[in-house]
Amino acid sequence: MANSSAINKQVTLVVFMAMLIMSFSSGGQAQIPCSTVSNDLYPCLSYIMNGGTVDPACCGGIKALINSAKTKTDRQSVCSCLKSFLSNATDGQIKNAAAIPGLCGVKLPVNITRNMDCSKVNSIYY
Repeated sequence: MANSSAINKQVTLVVFMAMLIMSFSSGGQAQIPCSTVSNDLYPCLSYIMNGGTVDPACCGGIKALINSAKTKTDRQSVCSCLKSFLSNATDGQIKNAAAIPGLCGVKLPVNITRNMDCSKVNSIYY
């Protein structure tokens, strides 16, 4: 059960990260590692898992991630990291993760789903 909980948390972070990637600016070649994405989005985990109120630190983490993902490659890397865990997320977790950008004042060009197309992540919409 502890392993299942840890996997669900990682899946939730991945889903949320994909939403963030889709809101980043374009151009470049660097890649953002999944560990960075997880660290920035960790404050969002409680909301993704349980709903309720989004922690202000979650919105701060999203903004930090957006600011660090300057290139298309960065954004696609974050999206791919998130997508790799989506198959383990529940529908409720995906719904909660998809709600966070709006709650934090960030608009995304792509919907958060299990079938996100990371190749379409290029625009910044916040």
